[in-house]
Amino acid sequence: MFEIKQMLTKQFKYISILLSLYLIGWAATPYKPVFMGLLLGTALSLYNIWLLVRKMAKFSRNIDEGKKTQSLGMLSRMAAAVLGVAIAMEFPEQIHLISVVIGLMTAYIVIMIDYLFSTVFKNSIRKER
Repeated sequence: MFEIKQMLTKQFKYISILLSLYLIGWAATPYKPVFMGLLLGTALSLYNIWLLVRKMAKFSRNIDEGKKTQSLGMLSRMAAAVLGVAIAMEFPEQIHLISVVIGLMTAYIVIMIDYLFSTVFKNSIRKER
C-alpha cells in the first residue's frame, strides 16, 4: 500500500503542474472556457484518484483484518464526473464541456505515462547492471 500512496504523491505533483499550466492558460489566453473546463475536469479527476486510493487503503485494511469489504466507490467517482458535466452544461459560456471530459481523463493518462516511464527507467537500470 505504501507504493500506491507514493505513486499518488508523485502523480499529485504532476497534475498540480498541469493545473498550474491550465491556470496560466486561462489567465493569459482568450480561450478561457476551454482552460476553465480543463481546470474543472482535472481537479475532479484528481479528486477521483485520491478517493480511489483512499478506498483501496480501507479495502486492504479490511482484508487484512478479516472484515467484510465494501466497494471501491465507483458510484461516488461517477457522481463527481456527472457533477463536472452538469456544471459545464449549466454554464456553457464559461466552461467548455469537451474540455471537462478531457480533464476528467487527465489523471488516468498521467498514471499511464508515469507507469510507462517508471517501467522503462527500471528496465534500463536493470540492463546496465
